[in-house]
Amino acid sequence: MARASPGVADATRRLRFYSCTSRPSPCTMPTDTKRVRGPEVSQSPSLFACSPAAPLPSAGPRADGRQRDQVDVRPVFVRCGLVSQAKGSAYIEAGDTKLMCCVYGPRETERKDETDMKCGRLTTDMRFAPFSCPERGSWIQGSQDKDLSLMLHESLQPALCLHKYPRSQIEVNVMVLENSGSVLAHAVTCASLALADAGIEMYDLVLGCSVRQDGDSYVVDPSYAEENGCSSVSSENQGGLTVAFLPSLNQISGLQSDGEMTEETLTAGVRTCIEGCYKLYPVVQQALAKAVRRAALPPSES
Repeated sequence: MARASPGVADATRRLRFYSCTSRPSPCTMPTDTKRVRGPEVSQSPSLFACSPAAPLPSAGPRADGRQRDQVDVRPVFVRCGLVSQAKGSAYIEAGDTKLMCCVYGPRETERKDETDMKCGRLTTDMRFAPFSCPERGSWIQGSQDKDLSLMLHESLQPALCLHKYPRSQIEVNVMVLENSGSVLAHAVTCASLALADAGIEMYDLVLGCSVRQDGDSYVVDPSYAEENGCSSVSSENQGGLTVAFLPSLNQISGLQSDGEMTEETLTAGVRTCIEGCYKLYPVVQQALAKAVRRAALPPSES
């Protein structure tokens, strides 16, 4: 019987070795080196889930001690000029709602086809930080962020003297650090402060206030639980209302509502929001005055 040559035998052994080593074991799964593996002993996330929230009471004081059916806004902390890289910036904190706004510009328009020779251009971008809501979000701008950015743009544009900045654009970026309700109203106020801190010419400041209607009762500056909860059994007069107001000119620059409310309820809600804006006005004026004093140059010694 003929025997194979040594070279053919070596090639056959190498082929058998490669086929045995490259074949995965039936008891082990291929590992993903780019994935962080979890611990061997773990528990279901459902064990740590919070219990369902109790229905909100329809009468009596609110969870944070404020009163219903009254213009009772949360205490507000405001500071301007915190971001040195931006032309203007502002930070606002109302209860647990925290927002930061930065303004860049006026500068040359990036796209030449969008250049207006007689008027400037305002761009707004509002985003939620991933850790801002009870449910973790994404850095990618979603439909809610785009809707809020559009509402913010419509509320700010009537107050700006854009004809003073032809062939240029002004960028307003708002980041929600913590969402505890009424983010759109406080975003309007924060963006207005940042624009004023940047030295952008404006007809007036823009202040925002929100109202949540729940049947025959309403709450001003609602929290996150009040915005997403319902204490009334009836489905009538259920909705929310946000107003952007120019206090010195006594004009409304933006209005956003959702739900179903009667004409009388909607009219009363607008008046309530205007009254809430007037309560915020002294706080905003004081914050701007402090920012101007900090930015003012010291008197020269002669």
